[in-house]
Amino acid sequence: MSRSATMPPSPHADAPDLVQARRAAARRKMYRRRRTVVFGMLLVVVALLGGTGIYSANALNAPIPEAAPTATAPAPVAAAPQPVVAPGFGTFAISAVGYPGTLAQSPDPTPLPSASITKIITSLVILDAHPIPAGEEGPAIAYTNADVDIYWDMVAQNGSVSPVPAGSLTLKQSLEAMLLPSGNNYAISLANWAFGSEQGLVDAARAWLDARGLVHTNIADASGLSLENTSIPTDLVQLGMLALDNPVLAEVVAMQTAEIPGVGTVRNTNKMLGTHGVDGIKTGSTDDAANLLFSADFAVGSSTITLVGVVLGAPDHDVLDQAIGALIDSVVPGFHEVPALGAGQELASYAQPWGDTAVARTTQAASVIVWSDTPVTVEVQAEPITLVEDGDDVGVAVVHAGDQAITVPLEIDGTVEDPGAWWRLTNPGGLDPAESPAA
Repeated sequence: MSRSATMPPSPHADAPDLVQARRAAARRKMYRRRRTVVFGMLLVVVALLGGTGIYSANALNAPIPEAAPTATAPAPVAAAPQPVVAPGFGTFAISAVGYPGTLAQSPDPTPLPSASITKIITSLVILDAHPIPAGEEGPAIAYTNADVDIYWDMVAQNGSVSPVPAGSLTLKQSLEAMLLPSGNNYAISLANWAFGSEQGLVDAARAWLDARGLVHTNIADASGLSLENTSIPTDLVQLGMLALDNPVLAEVVAMQTAEIPGVGTVRNTNKMLGTHGVDGIKTGSTDDAANLLFSADFAVGSSTITLVGVVLGAPDHDVLDQAIGALIDSVVPGFHEVPALGAGQELASYAQPWGDTAVARTTQAASVIVWSDTPVTVEVQAEPITLVEDGDDVGVAVVHAGDQAITVPLEIDGTVEDPGAWWRLTNPGGLDPAESPAA
């Protein structure tokens, strides 16, 4: 047999052409899929932008929704109750200027004789009728033989007195002669000068007390000599605060001594002045008891706290002063400064659905001085936002402590911008089209 016959073709003879053909077919299939996706998306966009255009109009014009704040207020702060060393006799009350109610008081509200504390009422009523302008001494008051007679009458009754000058004194000098040595005769002489008689002053004082709600205080004379001059501690504390509100009276009751023309040196009967922070106000003594209406100042941080208190019914002034010193010393540590907020403290956060976020921070620090276990709370009043820029105002934080309220502004840290057309069109339902004007 001839060996020149044609041999069968090899199965791999045309392999390169076959591979290329298969690759071309795959590319055509991939292109068809891509065209389908692209054309599908284009059809969607055309459908959105074409036709009625309701969806696209709603999506592009939908209002920005309000983002509600997520508040993070600090936890309330409260210290342990402050123990108070109360006098073991009579009645008492103690308060602080600017703080509601009393810090401590005795449970027994029975009125007791107020004695020469009554002269504070006399002074306030006279100054209400004859005010002394700042920096002045007030009108001149002429003292006559009638006033000398009053002096000797008080001596006969074993009342405290102050010498009478031959001539005149200013109203302020007359108040010094009445209040510092507790001169009963000056209380009567000033009542006669201001209201025509001592009874005239008593009538005016009763109306004055009623007008200020001091209904548990009774006044029977100008000096406090009568045991019918009675009051309760809470009324007397309010009276002391009224005295401190009068600049002339506040200055006089803080004097250790005064030089009065024709009278000489008069000394304050309040032996507590200059101790335990005491800077006023008035002693009062009967044959059976010693009283003191007092004020005291002390520092807490950069602030000054003013206490006003009274103790009635001590056996003598030494016991009284010791008890008041212990009372003040026990109250003072109960005042403390609470740093309620820090500057730049984050109190609220915001998030919009397209990913923009921002936080609300305090613009400044805030601290508050509180008494004892008074709780300190922070109320965050952050407002909802839509679009904001860094530094925009966004509400306030309010620090509450008793009757105190400190307001601190809040501002935005961050920027929230419009999400743009592409996000609006590609996030159906991301914004509420029902609120759009085009809907």
